[in-house]
Amino acid sequence: MLARTGRFRNRAGSRRLYSDGATPDGVRPGDRRVARAGKGIVYIISDRRGGRPDIARAIGPGYACHQTAPGVRWDAAEPPVAMVADLSLRIPSHLRCLADAMTRFERARPPVAFLLRPEDAAGVPLAISLGATACLAFPATAAEAAEALARLVGTRSDPVAAAASQADRAFSGMFERARESGRVTPDEIEAGVAPVLAAVGEGGLDRWLDVVRAHDDLTYQHCLSVAGFAAAFGSGIGLARADRERFVRAALAHDVGKARIPLAVLNKPGRLDPDELAVMRTHAALGHDLLRIGGVTDPLILAAARHHHEALDGGGYPDGLVGGAIPDLVRLLTICDVYSALVERRPYKEPMRPEEALRTLADMGGKLEQALVEAFGGVVLGPRARAA
Repeated sequence: MLARTGRFRNRAGSRRLYSDGATPDGVRPGDRRVARAGKGIVYIISDRRGGRPDIARAIGPGYACHQTAPGVRWDAAEPPVAMVADLSLRIPSHLRCLADAMTRFERARPPVAFLLRPEDAAGVPLAISLGATACLAFPATAAEAAEALARLVGTRSDPVAAAASQADRAFSGMFERARESGRVTPDEIEAGVAPVLAAVGEGGLDRWLDVVRAHDDLTYQHCLSVAGFAAAFGSGIGLARADRERFVRAALAHDVGKARIPLAVLNKPGRLDPDELAVMRTHAALGHDLLRIGGVTDPLILAAARHHHEALDGGGYPDGLVGGAIPDLVRLLTICDVYSALVERRPYKEPMRPEEALRTLADMGGKLEQALVEAFGGVVLGPRARAA
């Protein structure tokens, strides 16, 4: 039962107030009217005995903080402005509690701050799949949880920024897991697909790129940019929803092999020398292996990782594929990948203007399929043409 009366019923059925006179939701009984009239409701779902009144107090005045726990019946229908989940990822019934909350408030889509336990440190993709909008490493202080919630509530008015943040967390978790464990699972890729499609669908390609280009990691920035181009390109040429989703999955995973490239090479601020370039080019085969070992079986995802640097004339790598040996969606992805690299800012080069980058793609006639390049140009210039 949610603590609407200012009290909290635990599994044994007992009721209690905390020693400072506050209820478990962090609001003193006399303050309930003021809290309800303020900024909205925050639900705190915790499997800890007594809940998390410290987080409720840290969130500050103006919010009505209601606590619940696994196994406690929900009796409130009013949607929250945000939620905090302090639950073990290792107990299925606890996860069902969060899933029930997300289902109940599916239409409102409240942001969720998930507090990870030490044993759940590798569970970021699972938390995101359950609805987490932000994941805080344990031990997160009550102040840190409150600060994360304030940021999440602030993004509610900007769905593109919120979706970009979720996609970034999903990709970051996938990339770090690949670096640490040498594998990438299908679930880790999947966590980023819906946010990319939603953000590009709601805010358009240019808005997505504006948000993504604020990222301070150039590898993450590039992969999220390519995913945005893939989402827009797939929509622009009329791909079915299922194919657009596969295309975005492929875009998110295409450069995952870079997680196994030495940081001195990956993050070098200048151009790579021939030896470093040879190391960098191993990322395609490495990415294919990371995905295969992690249980990815979709041939498009595997081909995207291994073959996104192939060229129609056989001059690409790692396998020198020619023409029809390159899958159709991989050809689309290569156009997104090359274009994105051209228009991105690097320490050693200025970004090309879109028109200039498209001319460069047109000059690669033997390597890229020009009918697809023209279609891609209509997609990336379309928003600018409409704005003019």
